[in-house]
Amino acid sequence: MNDQHLPPHHRETGADTTDLAAVLAGIERTNELLTRVLAEVATTPSTHAVFVDAGYVYAAAGRLVAGTEDRRAFELDAEGIIEAFIDKARTIFPDSRLLRVYWYDGARRRIHTAEQQGIAELPDVKVRLGNLNANNQQKGVDSLIRSDLESLARHRAISDAVLIGGDEDLVSAVEAAQGYGARVHLWGIEAVGGRNQAEPLLWEVDSQRTFDLDFCKPYVTRRAAYEPLSEPAPHRGPVPAREDVRFVGARVAAQWLGARGRDTLADLLPGHPYLPGAVDQELLVEAEGLLGLSLRGHADLRRAVRDGFWDHLRMQF
Repeated sequence: MNDQHLPPHHRETGADTTDLAAVLAGIERTNELLTRVLAEVATTPSTHAVFVDAGYVYAAAGRLVAGTEDRRAFELDAEGIIEAFIDKARTIFPDSRLLRVYWYDGARRRIHTAEQQGIAELPDVKVRLGNLNANNQQKGVDSLIRSDLESLARHRAISDAVLIGGDEDLVSAVEAAQGYGARVHLWGIEAVGGRNQAEPLLWEVDSQRTFDLDFCKPYVTRRAAYEPLSEPAPHRGPVPAREDVRFVGARVAAQWLGARGRDTLADLLPGHPYLPGAVDQELLVEAEGLLGLSLRGHADLRRAVRDGFWDHLRMQF
């Protein structure tokens, strides 16, 4: 007897039974699929990458071991320290595989030096170059770090990122990666007095680690015959206090007011607390000249220079 000859309530019961069976079959297929996905996730190792601001490593390690940030005054065993970073990451993330080490450095016209070519040939290492200006200062490195860190986190290529650097400009890179679920671990090198990593950066990361003199010493060798040519003598003595550096920033602002005019500097006020890149670079270079000290590796002192600059400008307008 087919359904059309059944009473209405019998026909509905048969249809309901068929629909229920279809639903149950669908749920079972979904459960099987979820079980397979979870099994694959459970057997897929997590992945980490190491992002190294080479300028920070050279400056911080050079100052700690050789007493200078001038690269010409010492040799850094880049291969050795990269391998040490990889080994340290392996112990901290024992169940994770290394994607690669990203080594960010500066070069004139982004053309690799012989040393950078050697680093690029190392296994599991990718060299990324920003520009190097006339004052041997890196430009564009922070944006490269942010781009790579954000892209890898967005595509779930990494679960953990080790960031070795100190600039406050890296805060946005950390926030972007964390927004996609990656954990960011900040590694640094022991500072000689004060800090060489920006406090806002320390606040944002998921964990911190600092390498001391004993860790860095095997990888830094001072060149005994080095003599600076037409360069200011390396800074000797204690690092200046933050308030003294802040005063220097105000002094630069006062000099600029006299030389550039009020209208030019008044145009900067709407951008507070940020300065255009070119203006900020000029400010730091002039401050370094007055201090007789490179501010590379001194994120707190760079902020003090900027604070003093803004303090003076805001008092004038």
